[in-house]
Amino acid sequence: METKKRNWFVWLLSICLCLTLWPFQATVKAESVPLDIRADAAILVDAQTGRILYEKNIDAVLGIASMTKMMTEYLLLDAIKAKRVKWDQTYTPSDYVYRLSQDRSLSNVPLRKDGQYTVRELYEAMAIYSANAATVAIAEIIAGSEKNFVRMMNEKGKELGLKDYKFVNSTGLSNSDLKGFHPQGTSQDEENVMSARAMATLAYRLLKDHPEVLETASIPKKLFREGTDDEIRMDNWNWMLPGLVYKYEGVDGLKTGYTEFAGNCFTGTAKRNGVRLISVVMNAKNASGKTTKEARFEETKKLFNYGFNQYSLQTLYPKGYQLKGKEKLPVAKGKEKEVRVKTGKKLSLLVRNGEEKQYKPVYVLDKKKMTNEGKLIAPLKKGETVGYMTLEYKGDDSLAFLSPDMQKNIRVPLVTTVEVEKTNWFVLSMRAIGGLFADLWTSAVKAVKGWL
Repeated sequence: METKKRNWFVWLLSICLCLTLWPFQATVKAESVPLDIRADAAILVDAQTGRILYEKNIDAVLGIASMTKMMTEYLLLDAIKAKRVKWDQTYTPSDYVYRLSQDRSLSNVPLRKDGQYTVRELYEAMAIYSANAATVAIAEIIAGSEKNFVRMMNEKGKELGLKDYKFVNSTGLSNSDLKGFHPQGTSQDEENVMSARAMATLAYRLLKDHPEVLETASIPKKLFREGTDDEIRMDNWNWMLPGLVYKYEGVDGLKTGYTEFAGNCFTGTAKRNGVRLISVVMNAKNASGKTTKEARFEETKKLFNYGFNQYSLQTLYPKGYQLKGKEKLPVAKGKEKEVRVKTGKKLSLLVRNGEEKQYKPVYVLDKKKMTNEGKLIAPLKKGETVGYMTLEYKGDDSLAFLSPDMQKNIRVPLVTTVEVEKTNWFVLSMRAIGGLFADLWTSAVKAVKGWL
């Protein structure tokens, strides 16, 4: 009987313990599931600030294949903006471009040797269909030769702050595919390389400086030379666009890539509820470890799901916010000895769910507008910027960006709420004398206390 009672008690205790622990264990499991991205490198970035939301091996230098064409797009849109190139100007293919365009084993629209093609036609063929000969044509239009254009690509990379990259041609093909016309100064077996961080940085700058790129990158299908004998259907290789097989809400760019060296790659971007994300996957693989076209979209989907589900855009501090205890700052040489300050703009950030209280405001004052004693120097205008407010992150992870200078993207100006005029020499003299007597009085009091 004693044994039965003991067994019953143990069984009941076990049931209670399981019921108590079950929700906790389920929660722990849900929070600890890793974001298993099957790729040699991957990154997810907030397109507004450049903040890194997810990273895997992001500084490894790997092949980028046709994602290269994003740099060609950047340089073309630069040239269009500077009016060095016009959309309606025409181009007749060089022997190199003509021969390359006839290779249908590569992504191409066939070009006639004596044909006349507008810059816009060639650009659309490149941006939608990843047409390689059309890309070389654009390089020749801008720089006279692909050799000169490659030099421009590498110089622009440096200007944009890219690191860990090298361009050897305008297309992203292996030089061995270029019919012996690979740019002078490069070897026949070279290929363009870049890190995932650099690739995401290029995408970030492309979207910031030339947002119109999405007008073309977002086109799922189009006919090249519609209504002519040269008409050819161009299906976008970005299968995540609306109406295509891996469609994903909000996707409107940017560029896929594949070579045997690089594997299947994709730099994507999507926008939902005012939030735009940038993703990069390099040499994406399926569950069997094989690089496939499908895998690059499956892995990108994981990244986008993580970003859109786990983060939301929040206004952490409104316009006009005043940090408690620092509502007023001391002023030197002013009619008033203090001035009120506030934020000139709201401070919004993409925040991970549940981490709203992990961000603390910090004032950083402009030292050029201050004395060595830490006082603002009068005169001060109403609304004058005297520094900025930024954020200090108290969470488990680091607040990382594509580059250190992008931390300025989470700053808002700190401005004065009223005007402070500079006082005259007489008042300043009286203050100095008053300060002198105050110091003497303080010293005398201390001396008397010492005697007592």
